[in-house]
Amino acid sequence: MAKRTGPMKPSEVGARQRESFPPEVFEAFDELIAQNFADGRAKIETPEVSKLIIAKLNGSRRFSSKWLNVEEAYRAAGWKVKYDSPGYNENYEAHFIFSR
Repeated sequence: MAKRTGPMKPSEVGARQRESFPPEVFEAFDELIAQNFADGRAKIETPEVSKLIIAKLNGSRRFSSKWLNVEEAYRAAGWKVKYDSPGYNENYEAHFIFSR
């Protein structure tokens, strides 16, 4: 790999995330996308994916909530990704919607 001579481009963020996040992060998201995929989309709640990532890490690393910022990596792979979290006076789990 050639040495970088300048800043990365916005289009490179997804690839960089795939390189820097532990593989267990993408394993967990992929597993839940496959389990929940119906009618062209999958809804993944953040507590559910966090719990699965922690289980997959099996104590090898400490979980980082930054690893939930996978949107660009999945967009680079061809997915449409929306993240939604409750605002003030709203009561629901933060979640991702993955669609084709």
